[in-house]
Amino acid sequence: MTTKFLDRGEAGQRLAQELIAYRDRTDVLILALPRGGVPVAAQVARILRVPMDLFMVRKLGLPGQTELAMGAIATGGIRVLNGPVLNAMAVPEAIIESVTLEEQRELERRERAYRGDRPLPEVEGKTVIVVDDGVATGSTMSAAVAALRQLQVARIVVAAPVIALSSFYNLRREADEVAAVVVSEQFYGIGQCYEDFSQTDDAEVRQLLSEFTIQHRP
Repeated sequence: MTTKFLDRGEAGQRLAQELIAYRDRTDVLILALPRGGVPVAAQVARILRVPMDLFMVRKLGLPGQTELAMGAIATGGIRVLNGPVLNAMAVPEAIIESVTLEEQRELERRERAYRGDRPLPEVEGKTVIVVDDGVATGSTMSAAVAALRQLQVARIVVAAPVIALSSFYNLRREADEVAAVVVSEQFYGIGQCYEDFSQTDDAEVRQLLSEFTIQHRP
């Protein structure tokens, strides 16, 4: 894979060009996956001139190999498990439940930190574009898609600057559309696709959401 993005901001600008058909549509909402997806989604939302909000999803990392996703959870009590990883690593049920509980606490903490008392935006009947900074195994994005299906959205578009080839095909079966700048078979981690892949912290998420809200307030 040769394409590299300078940072998440540039990646979002390039991703927006793949989604330009959704520009200025009143039925479209962008939902960013915190934390890394927020700087990407903010650029997409600015270019498309559509609203942006957050959707909480947490990866269930394998103990000792936390970058290896054995599943993910999302707001609404959704849990998606990665069967091949669980089977290959023979992960005990107790470990799965322990990691799930830990990540559920973090998901709830982030919801309080980012959203406060503000409820989720109304998504029923809308086209929702779910944005992250990259998709490797696809577990996190699958959890987001599964949760949004329960909220009766009209159409789900998965969007990320870079998506692993296997995950791209899997997500095409789950979502209504998948958009990416790069779909790569030679994919070893999202960080390899960025010159600057520094961590997005809670303060940056709050700041970006605040700036976007002020800029796009009716």
